[in-house]
Amino acid sequence: MEWNEADVTNCAKETTPLNGSTYPSGLPLASKVLKDVLSGITKPVYLLDITTLSQLRKDGHPSMYNGFRGMDCTHWCIAGVLDTWNELLYVELVGGIMNHVS
Repeated sequence: MEWNEADVTNCAKETTPLNGSTYPSGLPLASKVLKDVLSGITKPVYLLDITTLSQLRKDGHPSMYNGFRGMDCTHWCIAGVLDTWNELLYVELVGGIMNHVS
């Protein structure tokens, strides 16, 4: 199931992450544009790409559990995905997970 399909009305039976590290229908256009822009930057920019972490979480859709049974807008902001973002940010702030070279 793809989230942007017109006939998708809920996230029923979507409870586990996808297996693998690629989006089944290919890289979304916004991600491709972002990668193209970032590859052209000449000044060092340090980013941790959490796109795949977020996009491949089909279990990040709580609507099947909240009684509304519709497409939800909170699928990026539930425990699991959001907690992981916070943990990655915390580690970076207190000690750094990337080697920054001046």
